[in-house]
Order: sequence, then C-alpha cells, then structure tokens
Amino acid sequence: MAKNKKYTAAKALVDSKKLYTIEEAVALAKKTSTTKFDSSIEIAIKLNLDTTKAEQQLRGTIALPYYFGKQTRVLVLSDDVTSTQAKEAGADYLGGKDKIDEIKGGWLDFDVIITTPKFMPELSKLGKILGPKGLMPNPKLGTVTPDVLKVTKEFKKGKMNYRTDTYGNIHMVIGKVSAAAEKVIANINALLEFLLSKRPSTVKGDYVQKIYLCTTMGPSIKVGVSK
Repeated sequence: MAKNKKYTAAKALVDSKKLYTIEEAVALAKKTSTTKFDSSIEIAIKLNLDTTKAEQQLRGTIALPYYFGKQTRVLVLSDDVTSTQAKEAGADYLGGKDKIDEIKGGWLDFDVIITTPKFMPELSKLGKILGPKGLMPNPKLGTVTPDVLKVTKEFKKGKMNYRTDTYGNIHMVIGKVSAAAEKVIANINALLEFLLSKRPSTVKGDYVQKIYLCTTMGPSIKVGVSK
C-alpha cells in the first residue's frame, strides 16, 4: 500500500543519513507528526545484548520523570486490604481466588497484577495464560509484595514494566506531540541513564547501538549515539 501524502511529505523532512541530536530529533518528531490526534512519541533502542544469556535479558520496572502512557489498570490480589483502601490507592480491581478463577475463565481486562506471596502458588498454575502476555507477577518487578497498596500507587503514578525483546530492543512511549520538548528530552535522558546503569558486565563493545524516535504513524528519526 502506498504511503499517504502526509507521510510522504513528513518523511521528506527527515535526512535518513543524518544522526540527529536528542534535541533535534524531538523537535523533528513533533514537526513530522501526521495524525489529527495527539500522537505519542516513541523510542526504540537497540542494545548490544545476547538475549540467549539469562544475565543479558533486561527486565524490570522504571518510572520516568514524566508519564505519557495509558493509565495502567491494576488488579490487586490480597486478603489483607479492604476495598476502600484498594480504591484509595488507585486499584481498579481487588480480589483473591475469585479473581484467579475469572482469569482461568478468560478475563484479562487489566495491565498488571500486584499480589501478596500467598496467591503465587495459584497464579503459577496460570503461566500459559499470563506468561505470554507479560502479566505474571514477579518479585523482581516488585509486583509480588507484602505492601500491595504502596506498589499500586507507584504504578498508577506511571511506574511501568520494561523488557528487551529477542533482539535486545527496548520500545517505550516517552512523550506526546503536545508535550513540552523539555519533558520529552528529560524522559529520554533518564531512560538512557537508567539503561546504562543496567549494563550487564558480560557485554563487550558498544552497549547502546542504535536509537530511533518516531510518532504514531510518523517516520523514524535516527538519533546519534554518544560514546
């Protein structure tokens, strides 16, 4: 299918051979947005990782300075908190075995499960359902915790999961076209600093290999990687 005229015109503004600075790339991403709605600004970072090695499979949680993603729907599994406490913390759903039974029946209208260790034996039986969708709670992600209210508040404020794909790429929404450029730039810098802090000791050579920015349905913009 041929690209529409708006996309073609936007792509013509991008020099495919140039490595843009972060500031230039953000400005250009805003300029090349082709949608009538407020597009997201997305980043793709190619890391020099061998994901067949367990120690090079990056996964965890991150909270950027400014959150522009969708509101996270939180399911809390706990019998230690009341519905009022859960609601005040921002939880969308609260339950225990009843909710686990609903998941068995195909209910998946949530983005993250935050649970106490008590429910993990039952949840572990749902690996084939939750695993492929990245919904299985994990102590390393902070989603298996005795303090479900604290973690719920963190996720509702913008804390989110991240993980590399098979090829060592990280994809994330880091802004909106309508957002102040300074906020988008702050998010990019914070993400890069965070990923650098997570560099596995076994990685040899350049760690961050490629960085691209784009808006929803907009052209890709290659960002120069600082050595």
